[in-house]
Amino acid sequence: MDLVNKLLDKSKEAFIMAIEIYNKPTIKYRVEGFALFICNAWELMLKAHLINTKGKDSIYFKDKPDRTISLEKCVRDVFTNAKDPLRLNIEKIIELRNTSTHFIVEEYEMIYIPLFQACIFNFIEKIDKFHSINMTELIPSNFINLTINMSTFDEETIRAKYTEEISNNLIKNKNNIEKLNAENNQSFSIKIEHYHYITKNKDKATSTVFIDKNSNNNAIIIKEVKNVNETHKYKSKAVIKELKRRLSKIGINLEALNQYHFQNLVRYYGLKNQEKFCFKYEATNSYTYSQQAVDFLFNEIKNDPDNILHNVKTNLQKNKLTPGAKEF
Repeated sequence: MDLVNKLLDKSKEAFIMAIEIYNKPTIKYRVEGFALFICNAWELMLKAHLINTKGKDSIYFKDKPDRTISLEKCVRDVFTNAKDPLRLNIEKIIELRNTSTHFIVEEYEMIYIPLFQACIFNFIEKIDKFHSINMTELIPSNFINLTINMSTFDEETIRAKYTEEISNNLIKNKNNIEKLNAENNQSFSIKIEHYHYITKNKDKATSTVFIDKNSNNNAIIIKEVKNVNETHKYKSKAVIKELKRRLSKIGINLEALNQYHFQNLVRYYGLKNQEKFCFKYEATNSYTYSQQAVDFLFNEIKNDPDNILHNVKTNLQKNKLTPGAKEF
């Protein structure tokens, strides 16, 4: 349908613009810009879905057939569970968009970045599910991670910097979102952490600092938590499920893929040794995988789906590695 295609084309463009605006450090109003364009992307995509599932009339008001429904109505019609974390995520960003002309200040970035990152992953998942559109074919997966402001949120500083109305609103929103963070999963917000370690191996560093031995300022080295996008959201079972889903969409049936084969692939390609693919939780000795890992394995499998599982197992045995080693 021509109207659906037009809506989807504009939706994809709005999504890409939201990410591009947010990731440009020279733009001062990137929070407002992101909220505006990501909401636009969702509205157009959901209206296309409603037309496909309920007909063209579903996106118009019954008493005003020349006026289309709002994003809020689209969200309620498609995601009928009011407690759905994905729906709550969109609704909080809609609130932000609606109040941006009154209350947006730079500190909002510290509050909303976990919601923004979750919103991006949610959109990619739903446009694929509803319309079979893979957004990572339009924008590289490493660009869907948002850059962030490394500042901390301090209430005393906020109250000293802004009027009572603005500071109260900012602190209220922060407390409300923190409460929702604790009650919901990654569809609502994605936890953001960054760990700084001292290492002599420069090749393993994502950023560097300089220490001046002649400085008059004393300091001690500590492990410090900083903000960064947590991209390794897939457990092994989720990777397998996602690979099967994506492969089936291009006509490849790989139901045989299980934990045994997955661990063979992980060992053969050395995914656990590459931070862009795998993250290890030292406390529990467990692993999670990134979107890049899913994309990498998908491309490797689709190149030789009939033989890859057998060939990987055989090569591991030739190299005297135990296939299917258990992952904790």
